Amino acid sequence: MMEVAGPWTEVFEGSERTEKSGRGETLLGSSTLTLAPLVADSSSVRRSQPILITSNRVKRAESFSCSLPSSIPNPFPELCSPSKSPVLISSLPPPLSDKRLIKVYGEDSHSRSVWVSPGATAREVCHLLVQKAHCSDQENWALLELQPILGLERCLEDHEVVLEVQVTWSLKGDTRLVFCKNYAKYEFFRKPMLFFPESMISDSADVSKGMTSSELIQNLLKSGTCPEIQGFLHVKEPSRKAWKKVYFFLRRSGLYCSTKGSSKEPRHLQYVADLDELNVYTVVNGRKLYGAPTDFTFCIKPSRNPVRAQDLKILCAESEQTRTCWTSAFRLFKYGKQLQCNYQLSKSAPRSLEGTKFTDGKSKSEASLVAMDFSGKAGGRVIQNPMEAQSAEREEGQAWRRREALRCSLPNLNSGARPTSIHKSQPWFHGGVSRKEAQRLIEKQGLVDGMFLIRESQQHAQCFVLSLCYKLKTKHYLVIPCEEGGRKYFTMDDGLTLFIDLLQLVEFHQINKGILPVCLKHPCVCVAL
Repeated sequence: MMEVAGPWTEVFEGSERTEKSGRGETLLGSSTLTLAPLVADSSSVRRSQPILITSNRVKRAESFSCSLPSSIPNPFPELCSPSKSPVLISSLPPPLSDKRLIKVYGEDSHSRSVWVSPGATAREVCHLLVQKAHCSDQENWALLELQPILGLERCLEDHEVVLEVQVTWSLKGDTRLVFCKNYAKYEFFRKPMLFFPESMISDSADVSKGMTSSELIQNLLKSGTCPEIQGFLHVKEPSRKAWKKVYFFLRRSGLYCSTKGSSKEPRHLQYVADLDELNVYTVVNGRKLYGAPTDFTFCIKPSRNPVRAQDLKILCAESEQTRTCWTSAFRLFKYGKQLQCNYQLSKSAPRSLEGTKFTDGKSKSEASLVAMDFSGKAGGRVIQNPMEAQSAEREEGQAWRRREALRCSLPNLNSGARPTSIHKSQPWFHGGVSRKEAQRLIEKQGLVDGMFLIRESQQHAQCFVLSLCYKLKTKHYLVIPCEEGGRKYFTMDDGLTLFIDLLQLVEFHQINKGILPVCLKHPCVCVAL
């Protein structure tokens, strides 16, 4: 152990130097530590100063890296060419870009990974997936946020940034994006009275003299807002399985509930949530997960950070129309004018030729159909009388049935020319799905008039069921096989109208209502990515 007497200071130097002392000179190498006596009165004392210590190792590494070539040639270029590479080019990151990789699922549980820019909206991602999946049209597609554990699902708005939505997800959850059809995203702009019944509009809404509730709703929707909504809802009490019926008010300032019946006095109103800080979700299988009293359950959830199940506000309505009214009002109050802009952009987006829509919700092919009478010798005439047009439609339907029956009864008709299983390749056929699953599929893709699918009946052998949406409700019609003249047919009206297969049945009811309340318009399809 070495003892040093008196105060000392540390001196660091990077270059070689010699230390002079009374006993001789000592040669010191680079980066050495020297202890020198600190004398306060001596002017020749050298104070410690920071000096950069250079390393010979770094210099040798730089000289070695500079000696290597800038690029190493590939000895096997024929094995690594894009045409013979086993790696998909679309799975590789774009060169020199800041794009991010997201995974999107189809309705068949298969997924596809796509590269998107940080500011990509849900509309832009849908257009990209339409091209990747080679979809037949570019209309009514949507991204669905699905949380299977909590039973929540929500359709992303067209202007929402996808990556910003994913940031709010829990890392341990199984939240995913699903690419699917949604025909009812902006249906309340087309049929406002169906979505906002007069009984649910608050009395405090500003109603001008002589203005009906229909005119009020249309004026509010055009301005990007919504009338105040009120009504009873079942609410799940926190940390308990019990449900309580409470009267709620939805206003522009937020969601309120009444502490005294249906009173709307300010002293009886209790503030529940701020609309800007939450998202509204539809609850799937609410009876099983949360013990809901009905199937029409929805949920309001904070949109900023991942939340736990006990942080959710679970609400339950008495009917599908009531639930749709509340969820639509939530969206309009939160986004306002932005939804109106999204709706206008959706109408101006490129569409398929057979699915082009007008503002009243009718397709171009449907709006161009007129009733004609070709019975005279002077050529056809347009039937102006609506009653005469309906009569001509019925006569044409009966004549069509007679022609088809005559064609099928011809002896030279090859029964194998059109197989009876042709319906299995159609997008509207969903095999042996249950009644409840069929209703869920239709609700998922939008409760709009004319949405339909055909499935195998689970109660009647060799029969099928046509599930059709009309006025926010799903109706089911049994398709029965029958025989006439030794041939097999399908019918829905006890043999009055016969069809040789399900494809012919669908094609007929896309033009004629028949016994249905509305023509078949939108097939409920299962998207495969």
